Amino acid sequence: MDIQWFPGHMRETKELLKKAVSKVDVVMEILDARIPISSSNPLLDKICNNVLRIKVLNKNDLADPETTRLWLEYFRQQPATKAIAITGTESSGTWKAADLCLQKVNKGRARRTRMMVVGIPNTGKSTIINTLAGKKIARTGDVPAITRQQQRTGLKNGVDIYDTPGILWPVMDNQETTYRLAASGAISDTAIDYTEIACFTAEILVKHYPALLCERYKLSEPLPSEGLALVEAIGAKRGCLQKGGTLNYQKASEILIRELRAGKLGRISLETPNDTIPMETI
Repeated sequence: MDIQWFPGHMRETKELLKKAVSKVDVVMEILDARIPISSSNPLLDKICNNVLRIKVLNKNDLADPETTRLWLEYFRQQPATKAIAITGTESSGTWKAADLCLQKVNKGRARRTRMMVVGIPNTGKSTIINTLAGKKIARTGDVPAITRQQQRTGLKNGVDIYDTPGILWPVMDNQETTYRLAASGAISDTAIDYTEIACFTAEILVKHYPALLCERYKLSEPLPSEGLALVEAIGAKRGCLQKGGTLNYQKASEILIRELRAGKLGRISLETPNDTIPMETI
């Protein structure tokens, strides 16, 4: 499934970022801890090329702890790369990420430090800003593209933090990356086929998290290895039958994806450093 999804507001955001990034001291790039590479926008490599950037793996509470540890090791081995895993709603960890950014900024300047938060849609940028501010400043939501324009917030420690709209790249031609983004909620549900996404995700889950599937959906091992068969099994357990006894694949697929996004299956990661191919820079 190739997606060409670059609506007008994302094109405008790209131009906004190009202008704004030259005026800030540090960039906090927010990634989804469950899919750190898939949620890393290659456009930002060009836009933020000459600016200090820290990678923040957000939604750590939803991700597999061991896989997150491997991702942090992976990023720390990359030249001039700093990474930290946090849960954006928790103040202590979020401030550790902000402090990591500020430690890299030259001290002794008269003006306030300028920090910009960037990332693809639905990685939790606005939630992080609200946590740092200690109150609701930026709009948040469980759908992509809630933030539609740049927003500046002054923090108590002499920092101005800028929230920016989430931006995806113009053409998604890497199928696995597209599926992971869709499963995480980074792509609008109107642009995806739930059954395709559920079948892809099911095969990852049955390979790496069979016990969690069995517990959540009252299934017995051995589980089917083919994604569609697993979706059928989940649908049968959840009563997704239509008139005549046929399965409602859409309903069964939505159950799996929405419960995954909500963390109801447990802490799950959809990619590891060993099985992910980095995307080409656009």
